Amino acid sequence: MATASPLPEVVPEQETETKTRRQPPYAVILHNDDLNTMEFVVSVLRKVFGYTVEKCVKLMLDAHQNGKTAVWIGAMEVAELKADQIRSCGSDPFVKQGGHPLGVSIEPAA
Repeated sequence: MATASPLPEVVPEQETETKTRRQPPYAVILHNDDLNTMEFVVSVLRKVFGYTVEKCVKLMLDAHQNGKTAVWIGAMEVAELKADQIRSCGSDPFVKQGGHPLGVSIEPAA
């Protein structure tokens, strides 16, 4: 006599609540730089972010006076991309020796 195979247990469909957690914003931090020219710093900020000359000058001076400044705030992935774009601009072609890319980092925005 064959035994009937047990029926699979049917679990009632449960409602699941999906909550999307937003990632915290990150800031692209421009560090003070005494080697690259102010004009170069402004040109890099304009190229990477598309800011006005006035805004770029303000950000450059803020970094110069305070040691660093946040130049952009947003998603971590975009912040990493923007920081890489700044680094990829290289060093100021008018600096003959010891040139280096602009100092930039990302950190959680306060």
